[in-house]
Amino acid sequence: QTTEAYILERLQSSVRQVSGQSVTNPYVVLQKKISVELWTQIEQRMRALEFGEEEKRAPRDGRNFYAALRQRAVFAKDDQLRIYPNESLAAHVVGFVENEGLNGRGGIELTFNSKLRGIPGWRRTEIDHQRRELVAFRDQDVEPRDGLNVVLTLDSALQHMVENELAEGFRKHAPISISATVVRPRTGEILAMANVPTFDPNRTGGALDALKNRVITDLPEPGSTFKVVVISAALNEQLIHLGDELDCEKGRFLFAGRTLHDTHAYGLLTVENILSRSSNIGAAKVGIRLGEANLYQYMRNFGFGSLSGIPLPGEERGIVHPIRNWSKVSIAQIPMGHGVAVTPLQMVMAMSAIANRGKLMRPMLVDRLEDDEGHIVARYQPQPVRQVISESAAADMVAALKVVVSPDGTGDKARLEHYTVAGKTGTAQKIVNGVYVNDRHFSSFIGFFPADNPELCISVVMDEPKGEHYGGQTAAPIFRNIAESAAHYLNIRPDVEPEVAKPTLAVFPGSDPAGAKR
Repeated sequence: QTTEAYILERLQSSVRQVSGQSVTNPYVVLQKKISVELWTQIEQRMRALEFGEEEKRAPRDGRNFYAALRQRAVFAKDDQLRIYPNESLAAHVVGFVENEGLNGRGGIELTFNSKLRGIPGWRRTEIDHQRRELVAFRDQDVEPRDGLNVVLTLDSALQHMVENELAEGFRKHAPISISATVVRPRTGEILAMANVPTFDPNRTGGALDALKNRVITDLPEPGSTFKVVVISAALNEQLIHLGDELDCEKGRFLFAGRTLHDTHAYGLLTVENILSRSSNIGAAKVGIRLGEANLYQYMRNFGFGSLSGIPLPGEERGIVHPIRNWSKVSIAQIPMGHGVAVTPLQMVMAMSAIANRGKLMRPMLVDRLEDDEGHIVARYQPQPVRQVISESAAADMVAALKVVVSPDGTGDKARLEHYTVAGKTGTAQKIVNGVYVNDRHFSSFIGFFPADNPELCISVVMDEPKGEHYGGQTAAPIFRNIAESAAHYLNIRPDVEPEVAKPTLAVFPGSDPAGAKR
């Protein structure tokens, strides 16, 4: 609230030098972004001001001064004010505007700033000594034109569900941040994109970290979710089959002078089980069989190391080193998700490509542009990028990813009662001062359902969850909660028949159970 002391302080004149002359400030700004209702109250108060005997005794010129004081001492500059009625909902996608001029400062507000702003009108004319317009001398009169409306692919109800689940996950696991993305694999449409911490676009004065859209700016090593890239590539090249067995060396594998480890001492594992049990050594051996050139090309074909084309500012390309910069052990480490850095968006779009029969789609965030009367000015269509793997290789991957989300896989906590889920867990150690540390992790789960005819692909990523840190324990349950809510809301057709309870025969004391069978 503006106080009398504040106003007195603001009204003190200041002096500045302009072209060698001392100039005082002609006005001061008391407050910005006031509502129409408040300005109406101020005008009423100013008109009712009384100066008592001082005004009554004043000469005519003095009385004119007091009249002008009431009318013009406090004035407002007409301006526009952007209001975000949904407050923090989808804040990182929507973005916000700066205080002056409504220029976009983030999200869609920045990307589509020129479309949203519209064009101000102007008039060139002449006025008389009382500042009244001389209409006969008006020679230019251009009407203002409203900006366009940008209609997003986001579903506000689904966005709200996702944000609620992330907030609950944030309270439970206390990570630095947590993010989620919901994609329709067939089209690349993004139905929800959320981050916690978040912010209110009406008031952006908080911590700068809260303004970051981590889905497109964070660059963690992906960990085990990246195994889907190398295994799908090797399947596509027909270098492996899901039933092939590889020796996982009882959990220790010496390669190029480095010892690679598994969390369990696995021996022979099929390719399918390498994925479902998330064997680092098994993935490394698949990568070695695939070869450097193939692995690099498939990474790039899946979209890693490139901008996705999403219409949001600040997106990172990720880090995919050229082969000439690889070390001897890179061919074994990259399949484990080490030595490469990707955004959560890149990872969920790669998984969506597998769900979409091997075809990578461009992430789609804007559905259409409309004028203020609802007429469509431009409509955006889904854009295929490329066929990364064949439909048969993608089908094999789906079969293997189903096993991940089973009692025998690392993603058991992502299972749904009425839908078959295909997905992958990820737990990546963070690098601090160039060294992997054991107590800081990026934990993730990415999955899609119904597995054989996917409607949604959902990614959940946590930065440094406290306590339990495996993706299957932290991110997978949040995926499950989002998926259950989304399936119910979108009325997605179940692909798992509910189990029918078998009738049982009641046996009472003193009866003959054997006789009941006769």
